[in-house]
Amino acid sequence: MAYPAIGEAAPDFELSTDDGGSVSLADLRGSKVVLYFYPKDDTSGCTTEALDFSSRAADFDAARAIVIGVSPDSLVQHGKFRKKHGLTIRLAADPERAAIEAYGVWQEKSMYGKKYMGVVRSTFLIDAEGRIADAWTKVKVAGHAEAVLAAVKAL
Repeated sequence: MAYPAIGEAAPDFELSTDDGGSVSLADLRGSKVVLYFYPKDDTSGCTTEALDFSSRAADFDAARAIVIGVSPDSLVQHGKFRKKHGLTIRLAADPERAAIEAYGVWQEKSMYGKKYMGVVRSTFLIDAEGRIADAWTKVKVAGHAEAVLAAVKAL
């Protein structure tokens, strides 16, 4: 499945969040949304990325953007991940991969010569009207949160 294109309507989703609630794109209409997909809680790259977004939470808030991290991990795993690292961003669980597949980030990957299916680290900036304003695919973690924040501020 392909990534949604810039300018297209962002695929809607409704996911449970680790704070006991749920989040849907429809409920966020009128706000800028940073939807970032990551492979797995408490792994080195995913932890660094979550900490980078968390450390800039006030800046994203000031820019009127909502940051949501999505992985196929369970709510219990998300809760442990948040507590262990003091994360301040919302984490949404997508164990059925509905949003993950809708955004085209469930892809074949390769590690040590073995092929497997997994989440390709990707981020989508969704504007207040629910359209894809920017996208980063196959993200390298270093400097990523800063680049996303700059795009949010420019939107």
